[in-house]
Amino acid sequence: MTGYYAGYYAGIDIGSRTIELVVIDEEGGIVQSLQADTGFDPIREARRLMNGVSCHQMMATGYGRNLFELSFDAPTVTEIKAHARGARAFFPDAHTVLDIGGQDSKAIALFADGRVKRFEMNDRCAAGTGKFLEIMARTLGYEIEAFGGEALNAKRDLTVSSMCTVFAESEVTSLIAKGEDRREIARGLHISVIRRAAGMINRVSGEGGIVFTGGVAKNPCMVELLKERLSREVLVPEDPQHVGALGAALLAMEAA
Repeated sequence: MTGYYAGYYAGIDIGSRTIELVVIDEEGGIVQSLQADTGFDPIREARRLMNGVSCHQMMATGYGRNLFELSFDAPTVTEIKAHARGARAFFPDAHTVLDIGGQDSKAIALFADGRVKRFEMNDRCAAGTGKFLEIMARTLGYEIEAFGGEALNAKRDLTVSSMCTVFAESEVTSLIAKGEDRREIARGLHISVIRRAAGMINRVSGEGGIVFTGGVAKNPCMVELLKERLSREVLVPEDPQHVGALGAALLAMEAA
C-alpha cells in the first residue's frame, strides 16, 4: 500500500492494457516510474504496483479510475485532463495532444495556459486503437513491436477499406490469399488508423505541433504517417505510455 512521504506525489493510469505509476517530487521531477499489465483484476495489479511506493497524495486516471477511487478513496481525473497536463510537462508550448491507447483514442486541443479547449474521443469500437493494430499484427504474423518497422519497409501504399476489426481481419486474410506483400498490407492498415486520427485532430485543432502519447506512439510508422498526413511536427515524449500517470501526479501536487 501507499505510505506517507511529505513532498512526493503519485499518479496512476489504469488502462485497458497496462497500468502506469509515476511518482514525482515537490519540484515535479520524476523519481519513480513503474508499469504492469492490467490483467483481469486491475485493482489487484494496481495494489501490487503500489507496494512500497511512498507519497503524500495519489491521483488516478484511466478507464479503471472509478474502481480505484472506490478501493482506495483516492481522487481521480479524466484521461483528457491527465494527458493534457502530462504532455505540457514534456512540451510546455504544446497546443494539440493525440493519445492512442489500447482501448480508445483522443485528440485534445489546449488553450495557451494548458487548459483543455476541446477534444474528440473514439471509444465506441477498437477501430483506430492499439487493440486494432495488435489484432492486425497477429493476423499478419508479426510481433506488435515489429509491426510498425515492417510497415515502413513497404514499397507502396495498399488500401484497406474496412475499419471494423472483424471486417478488417477478413479483408487482410483475403489480401494474403491474393499474394499481397505483408508489409504493404501492414502499411495500409497503419494508413487507415492515421486517417481516422488525423480527422479527429483536424476537427479539434488545425495548427502547431502534435504531442503523441500512449503506447501506439512507440510505433515508428504511425509517427511518420502522421507527419506526412498533417504536415505538422509530431513530438513523442521519452516514454509516451507514462504521460497520463505523470499528468495525474502533477495535478495531485497542484491540488494539494
